[in-house]
Amino acid sequence: MSNSPNPEAASGGGARQLLGMKGASGTSSIWKIRLQLMKPVTWIPLIWGVLCGAAASGNFHWSLSEVGASIACMLMSGPLLAGYTQTINDYYDREIDAINEPYRPIPSGAIPLGQVKAQIWILLLSGLGVAYGLDLWAAHTTPVLLLLALGGSFVSLIYSAPPLKLKQNGWLGNYALGASYIALPWWAGQALFGQLTWTTALLTLAYSLAGLGIAVVNDFKSVEGDRAMGLQSLPVAFGIEKASWISAGMIDVFQLAMVAVLIAIGQHFAAVLLVLLIIPQITFQDIWLLRDPVAFDVKYQASAQPFLVLGMLVTALAIGHSSLVS
Repeated sequence: MSNSPNPEAASGGGARQLLGMKGASGTSSIWKIRLQLMKPVTWIPLIWGVLCGAAASGNFHWSLSEVGASIACMLMSGPLLAGYTQTINDYYDREIDAINEPYRPIPSGAIPLGQVKAQIWILLLSGLGVAYGLDLWAAHTTPVLLLLALGGSFVSLIYSAPPLKLKQNGWLGNYALGASYIALPWWAGQALFGQLTWTTALLTLAYSLAGLGIAVVNDFKSVEGDRAMGLQSLPVAFGIEKASWISAGMIDVFQLAMVAVLIAIGQHFAAVLLVLLIIPQITFQDIWLLRDPVAFDVKYQASAQPFLVLGMLVTALAIGHSSLVS
């Protein structure tokens, strides 16, 4: 079994391969290939989202039981269901990846399609099983975690699979992705330790519009294949330069909207902290994103996203100390 290496992979290609990042080197290890399909680098925002939801609940305690439940919720959201999402996306994107990233496991022939299908089902059923177990632990009369897991898994399916294939539409597909990476894990963490209210659900859906901007960044590397396959990603529809401004605008405007919400609920210190976390994001947008998003997409995300996720936690903690959770 062989895996055609990426000709552009430089030093660090092995680590990139394990994380599922662009610029990966080849490997013959079937377990490394399976991990690459699951793209561990994408698990981080979902794991962080669970933490934000737990903080927003205002009811998390550092007991052994609750720490264990939070870790199980992170396992469900990240390795299992995000891994399912990434694997099924690679399965349905194999023709596009053959153009954009021919070294990926499926287009390179490193793993048979039958094994990819088996991995999809194992990850999905395992994630749903953990969700149901968490509902039992939390003594939910309605299996909230299971319903969230089912809903997120369905969105993942229609995002990647025909006939709907939401990713064919840049706006709809990127919002579905943003909501899946921000709102859903937040809801899971909050529902696990407290009560998910309509107010916080709507706020996180609004926050997910900033996630739409982040999702656009991932489209820049795929312009050639998306155009060839007729997918209307925002870089294809508007051009790379305009799409970079749309991405930056969505990220900044909807975080600033959260600043306004924090001020409105009396969380002024948190609002100031969030502004201070937005400023470096704008700086890195000018340095990397707006100058050449194709060349600097990884550098931009590595430098700017830590400030975005810290801003999410600041917002979650502020909500947890406000009346919005009651």
